[in-house]
Amino acid sequence: MAQRRDHVEIGIVQLTCSANVEENIVKHTAAIREAHAKGAQVIVLQELFTSLYFCDEEDYANFSLAEAIPGPTTTVMAELADELGVVIVASLFEKRAEGLYHNTTAVIDADGTYLGKYRKMHIPDDPGYYEKFYFTPGDLGYKVFDTQFGKIGVLICWDQWYPEAARITALMGADYLVYPTAIGWHKDQDQQTNQDQYNAWQTMQRAHSVANGLPVISVNRTGVEGDMQFWGGSFVTNGFGRIEYQAPHLEEVIHVVTVSLKDSNYYRTHWPFLRDRRIDSYQPITKRLIDEQ
Repeated sequence: MAQRRDHVEIGIVQLTCSANVEENIVKHTAAIREAHAKGAQVIVLQELFTSLYFCDEEDYANFSLAEAIPGPTTTVMAELADELGVVIVASLFEKRAEGLYHNTTAVIDADGTYLGKYRKMHIPDDPGYYEKFYFTPGDLGYKVFDTQFGKIGVLICWDQWYPEAARITALMGADYLVYPTAIGWHKDQDQQTNQDQYNAWQTMQRAHSVANGLPVISVNRTGVEGDMQFWGGSFVTNGFGRIEYQAPHLEEVIHVVTVSLKDSNYYRTHWPFLRDRRIDSYQPITKRLIDEQ
C-alpha cells in the first residue's frame, strides 16, 4: 500500500509517433529517462504511443499492431520502471484473444511490478476516430491503482467527456486522475473551431477536477498524422481545476509538474460537493433517456 504523500512529481510525455513500432518504443523509453532525470516519480504516456493513431481508418491490417497485456511492451516498461524507480502509465492496443481487442492502459509500479490494466469504457465512432471497428468496450469497470506515488485513477481519451466515469473513479479512492489521450483537429479546420474544440476538451476535464476535488493529468500526442493535426496541449490541474501546466500545441514536450495531493481535503471541505450529493435521487442516470410522462 502506498505511503500517504503530500505531493507527487508527474512527468508529461507529449510526442509525435511514427509508423515504426520499435522506433516509438525506443523514443518513449528515452523520454521516460529524460522525465526521470527531471525529477518525475510518475510518468504518463499518451494514448496508443507505440504506433500512429491507426483508428483514422478501418483497416484489418492494423490488428497486427495489438499485443498481449502483460506482454512485450509491459515487460520493457517494467524493467525500466524498476531501474529508475518510477511509476509508468502506458497506453497500449491489447489483443485479449483472437478477434477480441481493447484500448488498454497498463500501470507499472516503481519497483517494476505490473499492477494491472484499465480497458477504455467509452469507445467513439466519428470521422477520423473509427475506434468501434477495433476496440471492444472495457469490461473491467473503473480502476484505481495503488502505487508507491499515490492512488492513480486511470481513464482514457473519450472517457474524458463523461462526468460519471470521473466521479466513480474518484469515489473509488483515487488521489488523482490521468487521461492518456489522442485527439486533434482536422488539418484544414479554421482556427476558431480549433480553439472552441480545445477549450471544450480542457474545460470538461477541469470540471472533473472541481467536482471531485482531485488533480487531473491529461497527456495528448502532437504531430500531423494523415488529415489530423493532434493538438497536444497536455495539461495538469490542481484539485480545484486551476491549470498548473499546459503544454504547447505543436511541439514535443517532456515536462515535470509538482502535483499536490494534500489540497484535496481542503477543497472537498470548503466546497463540499461530495457531502451534498443526493445519491437517493440519482437512479434516473442509469437510463438512456428519461421518457416524458
